[in-house]
Amino acid sequence: MEMTGFDFTATDWDEVPVERHPGETGVALWRTRTFGTVRVRRVDYTPGYVADHWCRKGHVLFVLDGELVTTLDDGRVVTTGAGSSYQVADDREAHRSSAPAGARLLIVD
Repeated sequence: MEMTGFDFTATDWDEVPVERHPGETGVALWRTRTFGTVRVRRVDYTPGYVADHWCRKGHVLFVLDGELVTTLDDGRVVTTGAGSSYQVADDREAHRSSAPAGARLLIVD
């Protein structure tokens, strides 16, 4: 990831418009900012959220609140709680997210 072409920017995430992305169950609420080629999102998963797709995009993901359950295409299941993160490169392990009790994330990709 190269981070070029933008100046210092502070973000009040509560001021960023919300995009609704329905899951298989529940909803992902995205607040997205783009800086050059870098996308930064605060994402809120409602309780019971299960993604409706397998993702192959690379991310640096940090759990701000709640707990995220990530299923990998090889069958592993990884639980990431508040204050923890995961990192995965583009086109590596496909992953699918769920948040049984809800979660708030910061994702950079």
